[in-house]
Parts: sequence; structure tokens; C-alpha cells
Amino acid sequence: MDNQTYFAMYTLMEPKGSKSYRHLYFTSFLLLYALILLTNLWLSVVIVLERALHEPMYIFLCNLCVNYLYGATGFYSKFMHDLILDSYVIPSFMCGLQAFVIYSSAMCTTLAVMAYDRHVAICQPLDYHSNLTKNTCGILLLFCWTVPFTFEVSDILLSNLRPFCKYHIDKLYCDNWSIVKLSCASSFVNNIYGYIVAVIFCCCAVIIIVSYVKLISACKASLENRRKFWQTCLPHILSLINFTFALLFDVMYSRYGSNDISESLRNFLALELVIVPPVFNPLIYGLNIRAVRRSFASCISTRVNI
Repeated sequence: MDNQTYFAMYTLMEPKGSKSYRHLYFTSFLLLYALILLTNLWLSVVIVLERALHEPMYIFLCNLCVNYLYGATGFYSKFMHDLILDSYVIPSFMCGLQAFVIYSSAMCTTLAVMAYDRHVAICQPLDYHSNLTKNTCGILLLFCWTVPFTFEVSDILLSNLRPFCKYHIDKLYCDNWSIVKLSCASSFVNNIYGYIVAVIFCCCAVIIIVSYVKLISACKASLENRRKFWQTCLPHILSLINFTFALLFDVMYSRYGSNDISESLRNFLALELVIVPPVFNPLIYGLNIRAVRRSFASCISTRVNI
């Protein structure tokens, strides 16, 4: 990529009514970002401070919260900066960085690892601690970050090492496919790479589905397993459904979005990925897992007594 392309400036979509309501938008998104920080940090801190929660499931949950904080920062910091300055431009290299942060967060495989953890805990309870040792957990956490980072670095390079003839991204933030559409060159290689990544993540989805089919079968035979399922697996299933719909909306918007669709609907499809999972998934876990609720209440009680 030559210097002219590297230092090019892109323009992003300007939110509808931003001239009149940008301060209202800024306040709303600031509160939303604060809520994301609060819920994810709260859950992470409770897990770190409470020794009773130093179990693989909660370690993976803490990792999920850190991932949400990382991804949300990639969007909210830039978007609020644009709103307050009423300027929707971004250098090409910063656009690539934003796409990398948002989508490496979105592709994080923590939910798949959590499905494996629940499968072992319920279907192979006697082997749980021998299978999920500290070393195994460390390897799985490394897997959660290296896989999306590797895919996303490759995607960013393929998207940006191309000649560009357009400089407007019809979205509130940068993503790989929007960058590809700015190029004058063929997108054949990017399409093939995108399909390969999609197939790999579909395989992960199949593994998760098979795991839960086995979990449901195992839970029929034991009251204790049914209790574990409802307490720990149900929040994971809700989070997975939440994430799947968010990612599906984003792919539909990026790949098949059309100017025939209303701007409000396009913005909803774009924002669903960066709003719904990081806000609702920590709340789902915090409200449904008894150990987390009990630890949080204990922490509050201790602070009040002090």
C-alpha cells in the first residue's frame, strides 16, 4: 500500500439528525458506554476478588467481559469523538485499526470454549478438574485471542493492500467489507477468504450445538445435572443466541445492505453488534448465576460494614 493510500482520509456515515441532536446522541452513547464499563468491570472484579469463583467457567466468563470491554472501546471512543466534534472523518490506518478491534472482539471464541467447559462439567464431572487444569485453561484462553487476531490481521491486510477509488464508508464505523467496497480492484480473493472464515466459525457453531444436544440428553437422567444446566448453561445459551443474531445482522448489513433500506434500519443493524452483546450478556450472567449474585451481595455487604 503506497503512502497516499495509507494516509488517505475516509468519511463515515453521519447519524440522522446529528446536527440538531448530536449532544443528545453523545449523552446517550456516553451513558451506554458507562453501562458497558460498569457491568463488565463489575463482573470481572467480582470473579477476580472471590476465590470461590476461581473456577474455569468463571475464568472464561471474566475473559468474555474483558473481550467486550476491548471491543466496545474500539467503537464508542471514536463515535463519541465524532459526535462531540461533529466531524465524521477517519484516517485509513485508523479505520483499519478500528475494524481490527471491533471484529477481533466479535470473532472471539470464548463462547465456544465456555460450551466445551459446560459439556465436560455435566457429561464428564469426574474428569472435570483433570481435563480443565490451569495449563489447559491457559491454552484455551490463548486460543480465544490468537484465533480471531490471526484471522483479523489477515483480513485487514487483504482489505487495505488494494488501490482505492472511493473514500466514503456508508456505516457508522469501519469494517472490513466496507473497506473492500472502496477499492477499484476485484474482491474475489476477499470473498474467498471471507467464506473460509465463515466455514470455520460455522464449524465452531456446529460443535457448540452438538455439545448442547449431548448436555440436554445427559440432564434428563439426573436432577443434579438439570439444576446445573439451568443455572450455568441457560445464561450461556441466551448469550450465544444474542451474539448470533447480532453478528447475523452485521453481516447482512455489511454484505447485503442497500440504500433501499431506511437509514434508521441500517443504523440499527450496524449498532446491534456493538450494543446488545456487551450490555446484555454480563447482565444475563450476573442475574442468572447464583454464585455471582451471592458474591456480589457479599462484596456490597462487606463494603457497607466497613
